[in-house]
Amino acid sequence: MKAYRSLLMGMSMLMVMAGPAFAVDTTKTYSSGILVGVFLAFCALVVVVQLMPTIMLLVGFIKGLIKGTDKQASRHGSRG
Repeated sequence: MKAYRSLLMGMSMLMVMAGPAFAVDTTKTYSSGILVGVFLAFCALVVVVQLMPTIMLLVGFIKGLIKGTDKQASRHGSRG
């Protein structure tokens, strides 16, 4: 068990040390202006605003399913 623990610790330390080596400096890759950032933020806002009614509809649908199964369970329970 001790050998597995030391092996796991060694592998995790290697991964922690090797992680930053693969990172990319964003100042070299991102050369677009502020208007591109504003446009992308607007697109993200549109997506979030469209998701809100969808989530509300989904929650209502799940509540309806739960109420429907409760009514069915009470009907079937009273027959017995």
